[in-house]
Amino acid sequence: MKGYSIGQAAEKTGLSPHTLRYYEKEGLLPFLQKSASGLRVFSQNDLNWLAMIECLKETGMPIKGIKQYIDWFIEGDNTLPQRLDMFKLQEKKIKEQLMQLQKNLDKIRYKIKLYTEAVRVGSLEKAHQNKEIAEEGKKVLGTLTSPLEL
Repeated sequence: MKGYSIGQAAEKTGLSPHTLRYYEKEGLLPFLQKSASGLRVFSQNDLNWLAMIECLKETGMPIKGIKQYIDWFIEGDNTLPQRLDMFKLQEKKIKEQLMQLQKNLDKIRYKIKLYTEAVRVGSLEKAHQNKEIAEEGKKVLGTLTSPLEL
């Protein structure tokens, strides 16, 4: 039987053999074949599934949701609408995550400007007196907290 051993699959995917066994146990690798001696043999298709599983997992989908997707795939074309809806929902969640990450990045960039200025002028308090930095702080941090407290 042509394919990859669990060690080779782990090396190709960057996942541990333990993780690969766990995914199989959870039913996430339904097409995985075993050799005559009972060893797992990973096909290129299995590696493609692992890439999709990791994609979904990295975007916050729980194992249960990934399993549902795989079950729908196995059921066939009658589940195309459910799979489409699942991916649209996941896209919405990712967009929300990206928006939150952008807000956090804006705060970090503000702090970099603030501390760059503080190093330049020798004082955090003086850096806060820079009008450009103060305005950016209000925009990024809002009025909930004084920038001096952060």
